[in-house]
Amino acid sequence: MSLLDLEKHFAFYGAYHSNPINVAIHILFVWPLLFTALILLYFTPPIFSPSQTLLNVIHPVFVFNIGFIFTVFYSLFYAALDIKAGSFVAVITFLCWISSSFVANSLGFELAWKVVLVVQLIGWIGQFLGHGLFEKRAPALLDNLAQALIMGPFFVILEILQTTIGYEPYPGFEKKVKARIEANIKEWKDKQQKKLS
Repeated sequence: MSLLDLEKHFAFYGAYHSNPINVAIHILFVWPLLFTALILLYFTPPIFSPSQTLLNVIHPVFVFNIGFIFTVFYSLFYAALDIKAGSFVAVITFLCWISSSFVANSLGFELAWKVVLVVQLIGWIGQFLGHGLFEKRAPALLDNLAQALIMGPFFVILEILQTTIGYEPYPGFEKKVKARIEANIKEWKDKQQKKLS
């Protein structure tokens, strides 16, 4: 799978998220999972400390640490996948980093990790229930952990943009992806059938 092949990535993700209830569950939980992960990453040591002059421009609550590195990586990757939707999701990702930094700073580590734990448990349980009860297929992260964790936030927004305003990264994208999703699901069902035989 090409690293920047949006069609293949979205088809892979879509094959595990074809049930509308499971899709809704993911829309509800994916971004809170990212947000709370950034809260926890706020407490990692800084990679570099900006100069005092820069601190006067940038609010001191922002820590340039692993959370910031993840935010930059995710944002650049999303923009590289699709300049329009990806840039939009990159902005949302940076807004998550900014707001999670303020929340983490306000809560302090003693309370923050408890909040993160509760939200992460609820979010992951919700997603696994969505797959088990409605999708009837194991989550994508069991087949490709990196793809599922990195691509999930982008695809949730892309799904919303497609559904609400009919957004397509290029003409024919939705039709091509739908065909790939159907082929992937058929292949998976055939494998399941062979296992039962």
